[in-house]
Amino acid sequence: MRRSISAAEAAAMIPDGARLMIAGFVAVGSPERIIDALVARGARDLTVIANDTARPGLGIGKLVEAGCVARAIVSHIGTNPVTQKKMLAGELEVELVPQGTLAERVRAGGAGLGGVLTPTGLGTLAAEGKQVIEVEGRPYLLETPLRADFALLHAQEADHEFNLTYRLTATNFNPLMAMAAECVIAEAVETVPVGVIPPDAVRTPGLLVDHLLERAH
Repeated sequence: MRRSISAAEAAAMIPDGARLMIAGFVAVGSPERIIDALVARGARDLTVIANDTARPGLGIGKLVEAGCVARAIVSHIGTNPVTQKKMLAGELEVELVPQGTLAERVRAGGAGLGGVLTPTGLGTLAAEGKQVIEVEGRPYLLETPLRADFALLHAQEADHEFNLTYRLTATNFNPLMAMAAECVIAEAVETVPVGVIPPDAVRTPGLLVDHLLERAH
């Protein structure tokens, strides 16, 4: 049986300036306890790679409001006016990436690929400064892989060997991000004994998970 850690211990592992992948879709499937601990620690200068910055007071939105984030690589910021204001004020750097391209860049990072080729963004601002590669007469943008120092995950179930399951749409980026970071920290709604999760229900094997938060009290 592997030892679980507290949210405060998890936050203490993450240094200022770290590059984080944080799962979630407008905070559905986001690790709220780890996020709260990072805010409480007063983390600074983080780069966050995520689908979005959620909403004020919710998920990644808490990190943005608390001034923890220096750079965000996301598919949109439309649901968070605080992110928008900080970006316009020059307090937060935002790189907008089409959602499918973002997912593929994370997948490429986890798979050890050199990048992905996509027609999405050709002829737009998204193509500025990027290499165009022609394949069978068609042009594609070369999008580079994304990796992070830490991936912060939210699972539905975890067992004592840190095998994880997810539920419905809360799955979103969690399995992809588990493959694309040097250190993976997860929190789960439920912690169950080894054997309760059927092998074919495991979405992220415990081998990929470095740390699991203690059960919430």
